[in-house]
Amino acid sequence: MQRLTFIQPDDWHLHVRDGDHMISVIAATARCFARAVIMPNLKPPVTTVSQALAYRERICNILAPDTSFTPLMTLYLTEHTTPNDIIQAKASGEIVAIKYYPAGATTHSEFGVTDLRKVWHTLEAMQLYDVPLLIHGEVVADSIDIFDKERIFIEQILDPLRAEFPELRIVLEHITTQEAVEYVALANDKLAATITAHHLAMNRNDLFKNGIRPHHYCLPVLKRESHRQALLQAATSGNPKFFLGTDSAPHAVHTKEAACGCAGMYTAPLAIELYAEIFEAYHALDKLEGFASFYGADFYRLPRNTNTITLMKKTWQVPDTLTFGTTQVIPLRAGENMSWQLA
Repeated sequence: MQRLTFIQPDDWHLHVRDGDHMISVIAATARCFARAVIMPNLKPPVTTVSQALAYRERICNILAPDTSFTPLMTLYLTEHTTPNDIIQAKASGEIVAIKYYPAGATTHSEFGVTDLRKVWHTLEAMQLYDVPLLIHGEVVADSIDIFDKERIFIEQILDPLRAEFPELRIVLEHITTQEAVEYVALANDKLAATITAHHLAMNRNDLFKNGIRPHHYCLPVLKRESHRQALLQAATSGNPKFFLGTDSAPHAVHTKEAACGCAGMYTAPLAIELYAEIFEAYHALDKLEGFASFYGADFYRLPRNTNTITLMKKTWQVPDTLTFGTTQVIPLRAGENMSWQLA
């Protein structure tokens, strides 16, 4: 196959930063995705409707005039988020979900929730008004091995949460384990999951090839090969519970190559091409359109896109570095060749 044309995809989990940094990265997503769910973990975080709408306006103001990209906004769940915030978010028409970060789980999560009981009434309002909850699914206890944090989160937090709120729509984001795949697959249609390209492409050995690879460090961290295989099977299965979310998260070079480096991989400039490579290697290109373009929209109860994109079988090289505000960012696969390119 030399050309692949399919309905324009959406990115259901994206970080675009803010200010000069956002100016440098937003076009990488808008070039191929019609919509993207924008994560709210700025510093300070996006916790109110007015902040989310202002952030959306900043995004739209820097897009090229001929760009039809639509940012889908979220609110950052804190212990001060109220049911009234949920009502306002639903009424806004621009906010599609609320993001739950366990406090301390990942980048800029220090404002997150320490105990879900503290936001019980807010969760009740989300269930009542049908506002989805997006979850970074890892426990934060230092006593738990980092490779087990997702599995323990499912057992100790997600499963009881779903029992208490059976009608609450939930996306378990950027899943990384076989246990997560199996749990989501067996759940009812109120639970879905996003899968990143980097978790499909790499396992934890890639963190240590020829030395420590800081640009392969992300949270949730890469897992062993058996988990990657489970993710591949889920993504290419045609099961509508699993859909595309890049979790593209750019960080300046000096903040990655540091004594305490930031977590996140910048995949937006090659995202859809990377998914195509992965699906092709798994002999599942026919399943890419559903995963990338249909299932997320269906879960969010949004119309499917009608425009198309075309990928060409063409070798091109990922740049070594890209502009990131006044600094530089190193994308995933920097300096390496890709076999598919957006037409």
